[in-house]
Amino acid sequence: MTAIEESRAIGPSRAVAVVGTGTMGQGIAQVALVAGHPVRLYDAVPGRARQAADTIAARLDRLVEKGRITSADRDAAVARLHPAEALGDLADAALVVEAVLEQLPVKQELFTALEDIVAEDCLLATNTSSLSVTAVAGVLRHPGRFVGLHFFNPAPLLPLVEVVSGFATDEAAATRAYETAKAWGKTPVRCADTPGFLVNRIARPFYAEAFAVYEERGADPATIDAVLRESGGFAMGPFELTDLIGQDVNEAVTRSVWESFFHSPKFTPSLAQRRLVESGLHGRKSGRGWYAYGEGAVRPEPHTAEPAEAPEAVTVVGDLGPAAELAAMMREAGIDVKTVESGGPYIGLPGDGQLVPADGRTSVEYADVVYFDLALDYRGATRIALSASEDTSTRAVAEAVGLFQKLGKKVSVIGDVPGMIVARTVAMLADLAADAVARGVASAEDVDTAMRLGVNYPLGPVEWNRRLGRDWAYDLLSALHERCPGGRYAPSLALYRQSYSNGEETAS
Repeated sequence: MTAIEESRAIGPSRAVAVVGTGTMGQGIAQVALVAGHPVRLYDAVPGRARQAADTIAARLDRLVEKGRITSADRDAAVARLHPAEALGDLADAALVVEAVLEQLPVKQELFTALEDIVAEDCLLATNTSSLSVTAVAGVLRHPGRFVGLHFFNPAPLLPLVEVVSGFATDEAAATRAYETAKAWGKTPVRCADTPGFLVNRIARPFYAEAFAVYEERGADPATIDAVLRESGGFAMGPFELTDLIGQDVNEAVTRSVWESFFHSPKFTPSLAQRRLVESGLHGRKSGRGWYAYGEGAVRPEPHTAEPAEAPEAVTVVGDLGPAAELAAMMREAGIDVKTVESGGPYIGLPGDGQLVPADGRTSVEYADVVYFDLALDYRGATRIALSASEDTSTRAVAEAVGLFQKLGKKVSVIGDVPGMIVARTVAMLADLAADAVARGVASAEDVDTAMRLGVNYPLGPVEWNRRLGRDWAYDLLSALHERCPGGRYAPSLALYRQSYSNGEETAS
């Protein structure tokens, strides 16, 4: 019997082996080493394990210089670090973590060989980010002890670890992997073996919706990035972030998830990004991506509206929902605000225009409507996006611009894009998160933890959706789906159920 009998963390006296000594392998080895384990390093290329050990030792020297570890701790860690010349040298390992090429046959061959070397209670783990954990384990005699341990780069710094259970993974093995990552000072989350796991699955709309707005000629990359940062609260915009990641890397992940979900329209890649990759414009590493990075390159400025006069009085009609705080903010700014409880929701402008929260519809459908985008925090936001059609009166647009400028916001006027920028992005993130939870991929708590720590979102999508209200994302996506049919924006069954969960719906 080879199932892991003990579910508690692997003790620091037990050896941990890392196979593959690239950036991720070195990082994982350093984490285990600092946690007190003897660490075996192996690489199929002769000499690389020794080079990696020297690199790790140099990193520990820098930690001593920064006062994060003592010289004695550094010396003890280096003494526990052992380059291995052959796989057989890993026989005493209690855990083997693989970080080799992202090729299924390579990983399967490695773990098949390891099964004949390590003890029956040794935990086997892959750091894959794109392959199926179930498929890697499929060739093993005892797949129950096999798990995914997906660290994020750089592994010594980033806290998140996705603990992935394959179809045949024993619960005790997954628990032991989870507790071990936790003992190493990481924040582990559990998830089932699904394409992209948690972060790479749920994060796709953050990139995809921005690229879609660009392809729809709604706004330029600099403006979209600025709106998502300054209104949505995200640390970076998707264009600058994918330039940092590498367009080739980001597009490959998107394509992998799309293909793994049998070409689901929810994950359709961006043609504009594909053209960047085909052109060799991979971002910072190539000197140009969405933006230029060569010597003397100047980052384009986001579109910001010229100063406009604010209306002296407005009428708030109905419940503005997530934007309800605007009524108090307008009063504080000296604007006369009247309220009408029924109807709406919108802010009535003096020239008979209406300022409406983004709801998945378009301005062209109405006589004189200007839409305004979602904000993480309308008080704290420094920029707000507005959208209008060519038929919208210049007076309505000017009054809307002036109103938000009076509230201290920069204003970006974009094209007549349904759902705008932040709203459609957050709605799609909420939809994929709700779907993942409903399918048992992970708990709501783990989903939110993964997205906050893995990609630095200001709120987890489950919590964000809860704050916005049970109907918000469903209603917005339903409107988007009506205007952009094809399935991409069709609300998931999970959102549908959530929308009716507290209702009085009866069959007829």
